[in-house]
Amino acid sequence: MKMQLAEIAKALNTTCEGDDQTIITSVAFDSRKITAGGLFVPLEGERDGHDFVAGAINNGASATLWKKGHPNKPDNIAVLEVDDPLSAMQSLAHYYLGKVNPTVIGITGSNGKTTTKDMTAAVLSKRFNVHKTQANYNNEIGVPMTILEMKPNTEILVLEMGMDHAGQLHRLSKLTHPDVTVITMIGEAHIEFLGTRAHIADAKMEITDFLSEDGEFIYNGDEPLLRERAKKVDQAKATFGFEKNDTVYATGFRSYKHHATFTINDSDQQFSIPMIGKHNVSNAMAAICVGRHFGESDEKIASSLANFTPTANRMEWEKGDVGEDIMSDVYNSNPTAVRAVVSSFGQIEVPDGSRRIAVLGDMLELGKQSASLHAKLADCLDPQVINEVYLYGAEMKNLYDALQDKYAPEHLHYYKQDQMQHMIDDLKNDIKPNDIVVLKGSRGMHLEKVLDRLR
Repeated sequence: MKMQLAEIAKALNTTCEGDDQTIITSVAFDSRKITAGGLFVPLEGERDGHDFVAGAINNGASATLWKKGHPNKPDNIAVLEVDDPLSAMQSLAHYYLGKVNPTVIGITGSNGKTTTKDMTAAVLSKRFNVHKTQANYNNEIGVPMTILEMKPNTEILVLEMGMDHAGQLHRLSKLTHPDVTVITMIGEAHIEFLGTRAHIADAKMEITDFLSEDGEFIYNGDEPLLRERAKKVDQAKATFGFEKNDTVYATGFRSYKHHATFTINDSDQQFSIPMIGKHNVSNAMAAICVGRHFGESDEKIASSLANFTPTANRMEWEKGDVGEDIMSDVYNSNPTAVRAVVSSFGQIEVPDGSRRIAVLGDMLELGKQSASLHAKLADCLDPQVINEVYLYGAEMKNLYDALQDKYAPEHLHYYKQDQMQHMIDDLKNDIKPNDIVVLKGSRGMHLEKVLDRLR
């Protein structure tokens, strides 16, 4: 990014107080991350970003946005007064997006959007200059920041788009006007705010609200809620999944300890991904559909998928301090994701005498249905497959109660949220060198601390 303050002021329909010839080379809302040539965006949340402008100046900021009427406006830095700094940042991102004019891919879904984003970017990066969402910067702050961070030579922009309320994806779609949209699946994530899976599907479909007329909508065809709603989309459509009426469907699938292989209906190409599980094969098929949209050959797509690097904390394998293998998937959690991970984990072969151990933390943002959704996970846990179960958090007490008739007491362990250290100690005393362990929980449960201790 490289723009004069005069151009930015014009894009935001405001004036610059200071040197409007100053060149801005970056934008940041965290004063600790601002650099020379940076434009500081003081967001108002739990803390008021305006309070940190001095720190931004000390770190080299060249200019700052400033909410009109907010007291203590600085006089030692160029200032652009705006009605709302967040809206202004979004407007600037929209302007910069139009200036660079890349092809935009928008990806959403209850699960798998980050992995699908990483896979898609890998598939397209061999032939195009691709910029993608970093980590999961996927909300009304993260999406414009991702746009503003892209280089001027970007040809394809791969955006992960998240939501927890209706209307959010509509606004992100309006901001970005995507050329390709992808919905990975519909689960129960954020059901606390949306009430039903049908309402979640409605909210996810908002990503198509500003899909370009000659664009394409790619979605999980195994989900009836999406197939029904897709009928209202006039643009080209393609589906992926495991059913024979999908555009691309898996015809063979095998999951190993560190990777999965699969074939698809209309190709002789063998595909491999460095992740396990049927759900990740589904994500890969979404990326195949996007790759084909841009004319990539199956051979090149397969090569990219085999070597892509997933974002951290998504089904990563780690080594424990007694030699056990630990599969860490602790970034987020919901019933669909837990079932997928537990199923994949249960398919991994272990040596005779070794065990599969599951450590499950609370799934958050499930609202009034939380207790029943936790309890219903009992049907995916089999003591013959998952030999030891460690449950952590207030909501997991519901699953603990539901598993009483399936697991012997010595193989079923429950810990309240203030008992993490107790659980870690018990795990360290229990785990043997050839065991395999899976950690799965919502980010707010901080199971990464358990991982750190086991390593």
